[in-house]
Amino acid sequence: MTDDDVRAQAAALVLPRLLTLKEVADILRIHPRTAYRLVQDGTLSAIRVGTQWRVTEQALHEYVARGWRHWRPEPPRAKTRQYTLPMEDEE
Repeated sequence: MTDDDVRAQAAALVLPRLLTLKEVADILRIHPRTAYRLVQDGTLSAIRVGTQWRVTEQALHEYVARGWRHWRPEPPRAKTRQYTLPMEDEE
């Protein structure tokens, strides 16, 4: 192995994996525009590389974890009683 290979491997261990918004949308099964809105709102942390946005895997994991923390199952609905109105007898 050359020194360049060792440096490249060391850099790969330090740098996080960056995902495109298309990849994020595919993972979350949402439209790419929705992924873009999440970044624009600041809901999903991202960095700008040139003219494109990139999301780290860690930021995506944190976003999903926040969603699970805030999600609560709906309480079971109370059973409603159905009343019948007395009908007038037809003669």
